[in-house]
Amino acid sequence: MDERKALVGRNLLEPGDFSESEMEALFDLADRIQQVPARYAEAAKGKVLAALFFEPSTRTRLSFETAMLRLGGQTVGFSEAQSSSAAKGESIADTVRTVGCYADITVIRHPKEGSCRVAATHSDVPVVNAGDGGHHHPTQTLTDLLTIRREKGRTCHLRVGLCGDLKFGRTVHSLIKALSVQEGIEFCLISPEELRVPSYVVRMIEVGGCKWSETRSLGEAISGLDVLYMTRVQKERFFNEEDYIRLKDSYILDEQKMQQAPEGMIVMHPLPRVNEIAAEVDADPRAVYFKQARNGMYVRMALIMGLLGIEEPETRG
Repeated sequence: MDERKALVGRNLLEPGDFSESEMEALFDLADRIQQVPARYAEAAKGKVLAALFFEPSTRTRLSFETAMLRLGGQTVGFSEAQSSSAAKGESIADTVRTVGCYADITVIRHPKEGSCRVAATHSDVPVVNAGDGGHHHPTQTLTDLLTIRREKGRTCHLRVGLCGDLKFGRTVHSLIKALSVQEGIEFCLISPEELRVPSYVVRMIEVGGCKWSETRSLGEAISGLDVLYMTRVQKERFFNEEDYIRLKDSYILDEQKMQQAPEGMIVMHPLPRVNEIAAEVDADPRAVYFKQARNGMYVRMALIMGLLGIEEPETRG
């Protein structure tokens, strides 16, 4: 059975919406696209993607738009709520109903948790959650899993350190949910007291039967990791600027700390970074966060094809 056929017309709102076999099929397709991108240059010809970004974004929005363009499709949308009818008081339900009259698939980023699920209940076309508040970011999770698979050769039996803003970091919450169902995953949660992972995320770890530990020290944890997932302290999630200023430099990964890390460890980051990874680390072969960003485009190309039921182009001899 072609697992991708099961994705046609569905929504992607949070990790867990797709089965492991469905995700593996997407990853395999992403690998084929990257190997021979020209073969897929007209795969989505005549299709339109609507990117509705009620919150600022660079990588995710451009990644989705580029993915659709590289498939030969078109994009429409907006990059901030002020440039949409939301500024006039239009509900997200009415927005997606209207946009569904024009586009074949809708991608939404919104500052309010659960907004994408509300949108999906009113949409006649597939809805993809591109980040809703501090809740989930499932296409970043697909990107992260593909990166781990490519760099480590597996997504199981790994010790994964997550460092920084674990309270508001939706990429962290989504990745934990996805990895919690994998065999042999051990989480090391590295954060200041004020930015500890929420209790509902800890419950996901425990339900999955994974081991986990908490520490405030990146230096103490780094020597035992297979994957280090760095995150920035998110200024936009704070109500009190004084708290942000006090916590923003809690962790800085530099060359000295990398000397303590295992040779096979990889460093990931959903980006944007501020100063939590020193520029000197970019030259380290274990730093894969820009590869990670590129992987995101290919996995989104595969996702668009899957949700729209686009047949894979035949290989020309």
